[in-house]
Amino acid sequence: MSQQGKNTAIGAGVGAVGGAVLTGGSALGTVGGAAVGGVVGHEVSK
Repeated sequence: MSQQGKNTAIGAGVGAVGGAVLTGGSALGTVGGAAVGGVVGHEVSK
C-alpha cells in the first residue's frame, strides 16, 4: 500500500472514531467522520 493509501486509511479510522464520539455513536456520524477523515488523510499525502 502506498503512503497516500495508508494516510487515507488512517484518516478514515480516526475520522470514524471522532464522528462516533461527537454524535454519541450515531451510524451517520461515524460514516460521515470516516469520509471526512479519509479525504483529509488523502489530501495531506500530496
